[in-house]
Amino acid sequence: MGMAASIGMGVSGGRNYGLDEIDAQVTRCKSEGLDSLCRNTKFTRQELQVMYRGFKQECPSGMVNEETFKEIYAQFFPQGDSGAYAHHVFKMFDPQQTGTICFEDFVRSLSILARGSLNEKLTLTFNLYDINGDGVITKDEMCVIVSSIYSIMGKYTSPAIDSGVIKEHVDRIFQEMDTNNDGVISIDEFMDSCLKNEAVVHGVMALDTSFCL
Repeated sequence: MGMAASIGMGVSGGRNYGLDEIDAQVTRCKSEGLDSLCRNTKFTRQELQVMYRGFKQECPSGMVNEETFKEIYAQFFPQGDSGAYAHHVFKMFDPQQTGTICFEDFVRSLSILARGSLNEKLTLTFNLYDINGDGVITKDEMCVIVSSIYSIMGKYTSPAIDSGVIKEHVDRIFQEMDTNNDGVISIDEFMDSCLKNEAVVHGVMALDTSFCL
């Protein structure tokens, strides 16, 4: 378990936040109550209560900015530099690009990561690689994400990973996924390749291994 264990499912002790307070926090976040959050995620009311308690322990204001997010993330990857990867994960958790993550933002993404279908997880992963959000993944974008993942691994990579190794990794993925050879990977190409080849899934599902599952 990674960051989610700290500000999510595995937290115990501390102040016992009630369901009414969770409702109030979620309502302040985006005018959406707890019942709606239950309907739109795969968590129960009791699980949301536990997660909210953990979220408040790590983020007393009820909101977390990118720097705090990176600090929490770094606790779980002391062997490497997680800053770059945490930056991209933060952007994924902050779809409106407000610069902060509230409880609702956190829970919605965590629901997919922890209990979403393969299609849902793949869509989230595609969005992580599609850094500029234009609907396709370029080689440069994939190199940025792959490089950030190797940076997390730090001293546990042997031999040391250099730009040549990263480029070879990305070239292999593009050879598999870019079926029309236009130099980019569309969401359809990404999904089709992953659903047909389990090895490809493991090669691109960075969130499963580097975040919390």
